[in-house]
Amino acid sequence: MNALAKAAKPFLFVLDFALREPIVKVLNKLDNNVLKFHIGAYTNTTTPSDIPEKKYTFSHLGLDEEVYRKAFEKVLFHLRRGDSYLLNLTMPVRIDTTLTLEEIYARSKAPYKLWLRNRFTVFSPEPFIKIIDGKIFTYPMKGTIDANLPNAEQILLADPKEKAEHYTIVDLLRNDLNSVAENVCVDRFRYVEKIQTSKGALLQTSSVISGKLPSNYVNEIGTIFSKLLPAGSISGAPKKRTVELIQEAENYERGFYTGVMGVFDGKNLESSVMIRFIEQDKAGLVFKAGGGITVNSQCDSEYNELLQKIYLPF
Repeated sequence: MNALAKAAKPFLFVLDFALREPIVKVLNKLDNNVLKFHIGAYTNTTTPSDIPEKKYTFSHLGLDEEVYRKAFEKVLFHLRRGDSYLLNLTMPVRIDTTLTLEEIYARSKAPYKLWLRNRFTVFSPEPFIKIIDGKIFTYPMKGTIDANLPNAEQILLADPKEKAEHYTIVDLLRNDLNSVAENVCVDRFRYVEKIQTSKGALLQTSSVISGKLPSNYVNEIGTIFSKLLPAGSISGAPKKRTVELIQEAENYERGFYTGVMGVFDGKNLESSVMIRFIEQDKAGLVFKAGGGITVNSQCDSEYNELLQKIYLPF
């Protein structure tokens, strides 16, 4: 990434959670029969606005509550002991649908989406890092509720668990930005956004944090990301110890799920956290989903929130 940025060659990057299989490609060498993306203002595909309606089925095949409960209780033990203050616990859930990964990509109404042939598709609502004219921005998204509940917004904003989760992640990402930028500040704190899904609308809370990059930032794009990854919103705090606990509790490979995808155009950059993620394996399709756990979390509530996030954005 550093080398391509220094050479002023615009590129796409798709970084898996554990950084074992990173993909970095010059934009004009991408084959859209293999990889398609739409990341903010950048894309290598034109999706027709009038895709014919097609009847489809979509359902999840359930998540064993006992498997989730054991992982949750392991996480809660470490939270109560003070090893972590916030941990993003995720699980793979089998799904059944008549749509292909490519069809899901084409139909998805999401600001950030990507399809990799025979591997996965992702339709993420969550930005990660933006760089605009030497200024860096990040947008932590934590806290979710069914928008159709009476007084949903007020309930979400008043919930002490959701509030603590959001405060923690904003503090973590503010500290992360301080490692690469100066004059870091929270520009907007805990505002509510609505996301449309195939199950109905969800409300989520987000914040905006910014800082000023050094004058030579264009030569250090890869270095900047190496300091910021994994993304705080899908790991936790403190980050290093929490990632170790995630690997103990989850007992599966996240792969590209919860990694980061983005485009650098030679000066500016836009990227997203790869959540809302469907992967293809030998047995079929898996939807990977999760949520932030704090010491105040309730297992049943977190289990239901995970299942609520299994949707198609159309």
